[in-house]
Amino acid sequence: MRKQTFKFSSSTTDFFFESSISKLKEIVDVKKIVFITDENIFNLHQKKFKGFNTIVLNPGEAFKIQSTVYSIILQLLEFEADRNTILIGVGGGVVTDITGYAASIYMRGIQIGFIPTSLLAMVDASIGGKNGINVGLYKNMIGVTRQPNFILYDISFLNTLPESEWQNGFAEIIKHACIKDAAMFKILQSNSLKFYQIKTKELGTLIERNAKIKLKVVQADELEKRERKLLNFGHTLGHALENQYDLSHGQAIAIGMNYAAQISEQLLGFKQTDAVISLLQQYGLPTNVAYNKTKVFEVLKMDKKKAEQEINYILLEKIGKAIMLPIPFADLENLL
Repeated sequence: MRKQTFKFSSSTTDFFFESSISKLKEIVDVKKIVFITDENIFNLHQKKFKGFNTIVLNPGEAFKIQSTVYSIILQLLEFEADRNTILIGVGGGVVTDITGYAASIYMRGIQIGFIPTSLLAMVDASIGGKNGINVGLYKNMIGVTRQPNFILYDISFLNTLPESEWQNGFAEIIKHACIKDAAMFKILQSNSLKFYQIKTKELGTLIERNAKIKLKVVQADELEKRERKLLNFGHTLGHALENQYDLSHGQAIAIGMNYAAQISEQLLGFKQTDAVISLLQQYGLPTNVAYNKTKVFEVLKMDKKKAEQEINYILLEKIGKAIMLPIPFADLENLL
């Protein structure tokens, strides 16, 4: 287990790489732990939760809503949780988002820890302090920014990860390569999803590399005023598609990255659209979907990145260098 501490504007987060859930006793007082997980993780790893107060949620994005948070609060009261309780989310991005949000509002804030169990959560969703829930079709419309006290990496959880969830994680890895790491883009081109499923050491290195890409961006712009917005590459259209078309997060973002690359080509002369599309497909991700433009634009126009009649779109000048460009909605509708 390797510990690294990262400083943010008003707090620090300890990262425990190459670790195990069994190491929690070396990090926190286990008597104060309440776990939050979902049915899928709990059923696959019941022994890991034995002896702990555990809140088990229905799995999936559809339950990332206020009523779920209310049920968590009621169960915390049943457990007689107080301000010394440590709420630990064990799961993917839905679980970590809800856990962080519930911990932020219960008794005006208790300690938070994350043990991400999906590749997507390990490289992206659990990092950066964004915690929130959805409102209808509008993703993450309610939430807070609050950093967890720690994130613990136990790669053994990936042994039970479905193939589709591996692909979801690589969507965010490819995103990081597109906006910040041209060298990693080339490494990904040289390998495959199967390679990383077999090569545990190389996978651990890739996960840590991506975690640190996001960490560096968040440290520079924790409240998403400037540079952190670059992490939304592929997410603008992707979020608008995700809930309407029953797409996974990774699938929706992959499609969003394809469209963002094509817009980059039209507006900025970006010359590597084919390379982006090929890499997404290489890792089993879709790049197109038929969609109702009118319905998608209704959701897109409520995106948090909008400013009056335009939206801040993340585009690529080249692989490894992204910029933010305000695009009027009328122009964007024609571009798409």
